[in-house]
Amino acid sequence: MRRARIRLATAAVAAVLAAGTLPAAAHAAAAPAAAARTPRPPLQSPSPAIRQIPLQGAVNVRDIGGYPTYSGGLVRQGLVYRSDALSKLTAADITAVAGLGLTKAVDFRIPMELQYDGADKLPPGLSPTSRPVSDLGLYATLVGAISSGDPVKQEQMLGGGRAEAYMRDIYRTFVTSPENRAQFATTLREIADGSQGPLLYHCTSGKDRTGWMSYVLLRALAVPKETAASDYLASNTFRAAYDAQVRAGLKQSGRMQNPDLLIPLQEVRQDYLDAATARMEADYGTFYGYLTDGLGLDLRTLTKLQNKLVR
Repeated sequence: MRRARIRLATAAVAAVLAAGTLPAAAHAAAAPAAAARTPRPPLQSPSPAIRQIPLQGAVNVRDIGGYPTYSGGLVRQGLVYRSDALSKLTAADITAVAGLGLTKAVDFRIPMELQYDGADKLPPGLSPTSRPVSDLGLYATLVGAISSGDPVKQEQMLGGGRAEAYMRDIYRTFVTSPENRAQFATTLREIADGSQGPLLYHCTSGKDRTGWMSYVLLRALAVPKETAASDYLASNTFRAAYDAQVRAGLKQSGRMQNPDLLIPLQEVRQDYLDAATARMEADYGTFYGYLTDGLGLDLRTLTKLQNKLVR
């Protein structure tokens, strides 16, 4: 009986990822015990408000839960969080983070980012798990452009659409780099693990590497891709004021005459996400192919993700 349920569950998950919809009967088979405990309400069209965790030292900290899925479920809250770097948290922030009950904090930053920005400040007993995902040299490029103080050099490096092209290249490497895929896959396996408590993952700004990770996770949970894209694009709302302050400070200090050159690097854009998904489809055909062939996730793991994170 148990093996039969596993076969039904894995088949259901395969169906939702391949077709984008999951029949109610198939979803009931995917999580029979949960369905028996709590009748699932029909899918409504609520406004899935973004659940920001307000902190002083980080501006893009969010709970990824609360989104409706194709099948009428909701992504559970309190289990997975996404954020920008936690290196500037105040004492009050650390207390607030402690209240999330995190058991793991995954840091996608590369060593150079840690060198300049510092290690995460976390509650006692919680140490960061370093899991670097390449930024294709973006951070070094930014440091070089700003520190030069040369407006001509800055224009040559970032102007004329070069910054936007750089960002599209970065997003493609999220898909094409075996090392990057391995880091994302490991994180997804940990999230799916039933013994893993609440987990947070982040990069420096919490928008690109973290944004792609969140987009992939939400779609793996059968959240509509438009909703997953909205979660990705919401970083612009949460980061706008802080990023504007950074640009103003650079202009005032004289290090950049035209700090607006940084805007394409500071923002997330549908164009960047499209570059990654187009590469994904070119390499793997479908999102499901990317999960299984690109990330190496088997159906059992995908089923565990569904059962753990969707109610």
